[in-house]
Amino acid sequence: MKRSVRIFWRIALGLVVCFFIVVILAAAGVFGPMPSMRDLENPTLLQTSEVYAADGTLMGKYYREHGNRSNVNYGDISKHVINALVATEDIRFYHHSGIDMKGTARAIITLGKGGGGSTITQQLAKALLEQGSKNKAWRVIEKMKEY
Repeated sequence: MKRSVRIFWRIALGLVVCFFIVVILAAAGVFGPMPSMRDLENPTLLQTSEVYAADGTLMGKYYREHGNRSNVNYGDISKHVINALVATEDIRFYHHSGIDMKGTARAIITLGKGGGGSTITQQLAKALLEQGSKNKAWRVIEKMKEY
């Protein structure tokens, strides 16, 4: 086998091993605590949602503190709303189990310029884990926790 091919496979194997080590360390809580199943099933989101018109004017803010946000059962949401969310946020939603490797690879290769690589599942994890660090090293660790 050519030397360059051996080097390529060693680097590829090293990256895979590093990935799994980081995932194991994140699961062990080395990078901070993971939420319990109870916390995930009953989230307390104090974040504000802002709705903007096409011209950029703020139409309204929605948040739980002042009672203008309430939970809705999944069955009460129109299928059109669900389909619109999936179409705009994660077109391959029904074809992966929460991690879209094609989207992740595209985001890594284009450095996020061709669109984000996060699935709806990962976006939910980011919101529930209250993540979003601007520090690139911590952002990589946060991504591992989303997985």
